[in-house]
Amino acid sequence: MSVQKEITEKMKEAMKAKDTVGLTALRALKSAFLLAKTEAGAGELTAEQELKIIQKQVKQRKDSAQVYIEQNRQDLADPELAEAKVLEQFLPEALGEEEIAKVVAEVIADTGAEGMKDMGKVMGIVSKKLAGQADGKTISVIVKQKLS
Repeated sequence: MSVQKEITEKMKEAMKAKDTVGLTALRALKSAFLLAKTEAGAGELTAEQELKIIQKQVKQRKDSAQVYIEQNRQDLADPELAEAKVLEQFLPEALGEEEIAKVVAEVIADTGAEGMKDMGKVMGIVSKKLAGQADGKTISVIVKQKLS
């Protein structure tokens, strides 16, 4: 079953269960998919594009929650974090820092990268390999550690 169909099914379940937080998150995700489909005649979305949209939605909610927490507004942060949790179920399981470090080390060895001048090359390859499984910020920190 495609991710979009799965989201529609989860929306129906959320409606029946009167889960307003889940329904809000799923509607926002479905809306993001529709917007991406209609952009300049994009047509059907690939699995990779769907994954990027989901990641973007999760990141937006986590960033918003972080801002609310910094402003001592836990009442606003809680719904954002709950929505992020609902959306994360559509992402592949995230890798730990050790697994990411192994992949980074392999890519550095394969490309012969030496120093920070090769960071962009390494980041590009690692990001593609770990699409959806690792946060770009985490990858960046690990690549910097390995190349410095």
